[in-house]
Amino acid sequence: MLETEASKCLQVKNVYKHKSFYDLVKNRKSIRSYKEDLIDAETLDRIIEAGLHAPSGKNEQNWRFIVLSGQKKEDYLQFSQKAWLKQKDILKDKLKPSLYKFTERFFYTLGGAPVVVLCYSASNSNFVEFTNVGSVFMAMQNIMLSATIEGLGSCSMGAPLIFKNEIDKFIGKEYFEEEEKKSLELVGTIVLGWPGHNPPKGERKKDFRVRKISS
Repeated sequence: MLETEASKCLQVKNVYKHKSFYDLVKNRKSIRSYKEDLIDAETLDRIIEAGLHAPSGKNEQNWRFIVLSGQKKEDYLQFSQKAWLKQKDILKDKLKPSLYKFTERFFYTLGGAPVVVLCYSASNSNFVEFTNVGSVFMAMQNIMLSATIEGLGSCSMGAPLIFKNEIDKFIGKEYFEEEEKKSLELVGTIVLGWPGHNPPKGERKKDFRVRKISS
C-alpha cells in the first residue's frame, strides 16, 4: 500500500516536472529590448554550458561559442546596423510603421543587450552540412531555453551572417589553430539580457505544419 502511494506521488511529481518543461517551451519568446543590468558571470556560464549538453551528429559536439560583452559587444553593433541597411526596404513593406521603427532601433542597438553569442559550427567534411548546422541550432535552443528559466531574455538573429567573413576577422579567427580555423563557420547569433519589455508571443501556426503518416 505504501509503495503504491509513493509511486503515485512520484508520478504526480513527474507530471508536474513535464508540465513545467512544456510551459517553459511555450513561454520562451524573442526579446528585443533589454535593461542596462549586466549578466553575472555564473549565470552566463550556466546558460552557455546548457548549450554544451545538446545532441549532435555522432556526438561530435561541433558547436563553438564566442561570447561578446563590454566594448567588444558595442563594436559588434556595426554588423547588425549594416544588416539593417540590407533589408530595411523589404521590411518597410511588411511591417506597420511603429513596428518598423522599433525593429530599426533593435538592429542599431540590439535593444541594449549586454551579451551577444556568436554560434559557430566546426564543420566535419565527413558529415552532411545540415548535420553540422543542425547540431549548433539545437545547442542554440538549449541556450535560449536556459536563458528563459533564468529570467533572461534572448533573441536569435541570422541577418548579420551576411557579413560573416567580416565577423570572422572581427573576432580574430585568422589567429585560431589551423585546423579549427579551416572548419569554423558562423551559423547563428543570440542576443542575451534582462528583459526590458514583455511582448506577446506570436501566434503559433498549425495548418500544414504537422502531418502524420502511418501507412
